Amino acid sequence: HVDELGELRARLAELQKSQSPADDNFDQQAFNDVIIERMFIIPSFEIHGGVKGLFDLGPPCCALKANVLETWRQHFILEENMLEMECTNLTPKAVLQTSGHVEKFTDQMVKDQETGECKRADHMLEDFIDDLIEKTPNMSSEEKDELLLIQRQADAFSLDEMHALFQRFGIKGEDGHELSKPFDFNLMFETKIGPEGTSIGYLRPETAQGLFVNFKRLLNFNGKQMPFAAAQIGLGFRNEIAPRGGLLRVREFCMAEIEHFVNPNKKSHPKFESVANKTMVLFDQTTQLGTGRPLVMTMGEAVEKGTVNNETLGYFMARTQLFMEKIGINPARLRFRQHLQTEMAHYAADCWDCEIHTSYGWVECVGHADRACYDLMVHAEATGTSMEASERLPEPVEIDVVTVEPNRKLVGKTFKKDQKTVLAALEKVSKDEDALGHFEKTMEAAGSVELEGFTVTKDMVSFKKEKKMKHEEKFLPSVIEPSFGMGRILYALLEHSFYVPEDNKEAVVMRFSPNVAPVKCAVFNLQSNGDFMPVVRQIAASLTAAGMSNKTDTSGQSIGKRYARTDEVGTPYGVTVDFDTLKDSTVTLRERDSQSQLRVPIADVPALITGLVKGWTTWNDAGAKYPAVERQA
Repeated sequence: HVDELGELRARLAELQKSQSPADDNFDQQAFNDVIIERMFIIPSFEIHGGVKGLFDLGPPCCALKANVLETWRQHFILEENMLEMECTNLTPKAVLQTSGHVEKFTDQMVKDQETGECKRADHMLEDFIDDLIEKTPNMSSEEKDELLLIQRQADAFSLDEMHALFQRFGIKGEDGHELSKPFDFNLMFETKIGPEGTSIGYLRPETAQGLFVNFKRLLNFNGKQMPFAAAQIGLGFRNEIAPRGGLLRVREFCMAEIEHFVNPNKKSHPKFESVANKTMVLFDQTTQLGTGRPLVMTMGEAVEKGTVNNETLGYFMARTQLFMEKIGINPARLRFRQHLQTEMAHYAADCWDCEIHTSYGWVECVGHADRACYDLMVHAEATGTSMEASERLPEPVEIDVVTVEPNRKLVGKTFKKDQKTVLAALEKVSKDEDALGHFEKTMEAAGSVELEGFTVTKDMVSFKKEKKMKHEEKFLPSVIEPSFGMGRILYALLEHSFYVPEDNKEAVVMRFSPNVAPVKCAVFNLQSNGDFMPVVRQIAASLTAAGMSNKTDTSGQSIGKRYARTDEVGTPYGVTVDFDTLKDSTVTLRERDSQSQLRVPIADVPALITGLVKGWTTWNDAGAKYPAVERQA
């Protein structure tokens, strides 16, 4: 317990150090330069002036993204035996109307009354508060705390509340221009499906709906076994009002989403014990509205105390933390923030965002939501498709069963052409235990029930009661949804990997973890010598055959400059062919972060690089096996 307490205190100290809006040691200009110059990220359609919110990934970032996604697949899909799908980007209006996106997928917007420029209201409020605090150094702590509380809730205010805050603070547009009242703007891209133009569709704002509408098929594919998870990696599209922050807020982005379907009464997780001791930084509702200081506790404690709603939600939060650490995100700059009640959907049981600290402050990168049964329920009701699942009971139990029997002759005589609608509604009630109980009680008390707009009287139905043996439990599954914004994670990873050495302020190093680094190993010749080239090609070919991405650099520049070039794109290892290679078939192997070097036989290079990249061995292990050499300048 003393060790655990020490770990918690150390973690808290690290967190508090990272609470400032920006890292004082972070050289934003040097970072931006290397990102553009080494072609990690570039503006889309740059020679035509570009378009806000659209970016292209260059070769190094394209490879980085592929490696992060592959790590995600290994960490989640393979380890959890998930069912992966790839659904269409184009979604019919009916689907998104059912899900609520057509009506509610909005951000609040204000318009400059003179220029017509549109901006997000919550962002303007947040920026105004930042400026006000910065310009008022003598502000009382009470006033500052009130402003920060407003800022933390900026995206949770109603339109009227937002307008009142704009009036209170006198927030204006550029050059003091008047602003419109805040109004809702739907973020989906609308289009037409087919040449007639009569079928409206949207580019999907999330990947989840494709998994929900395929739930029945997925359940059957899984042998009707519950619980199970489905996953999808793909593009989402949002017509952002005012894109900003590079890859943090864009109009087209990569998502990786998981829908874990579970019995709503059984949200324990069989593998929860494997993450119960994982220390987490949790910014819950109470501390957000109070001290503003996150809690630090193990996930086991968080679930036991009710801070996190259930084991399955907690399991995926902890697994997300482990994934972030695996790809190279600094754990001291990572936290989980619980949605406030004003942010949470009415049907949600609990929601937590994984936030990563960057030069832009805390950025939401992964949402973890217990969405209850809402999604399957609305699609079932809209389409008449059963979304029920079932689990066999350990032992059969005897139960009282009530069924409703319609008086078909009287129903037909009363409702005539509408009798099919009424009979279908009665059949639907019969299949829903709760609805049937309510129907029976109302009928007994009032003598009639309103059903699908029709009045059904007591003489039109009878209730049949009997005893039956129940062998299985039927239920509408709840959904636990971790949703990853891969573009934001990529950007945070770029920032967290960026490093300027203390002893050489002109140098830049991208300290990617070897498992996600775009290129795993560079191969060099020490000098321009024709005898070196066959060996360089041989080593490169052996690395390629081992599945290790590599790049040869045989330019005439000094070896030091070539090392620096590969450091800028984050290549963790470098092999140099020199004169000794021609004598004894050994090469120099350099490690990026320590810049230390070992002398390794050529034959051992592919297996050693593979082991280092996959984490099967460490650089210290290699140092114990192979002799160290003096650093080559």
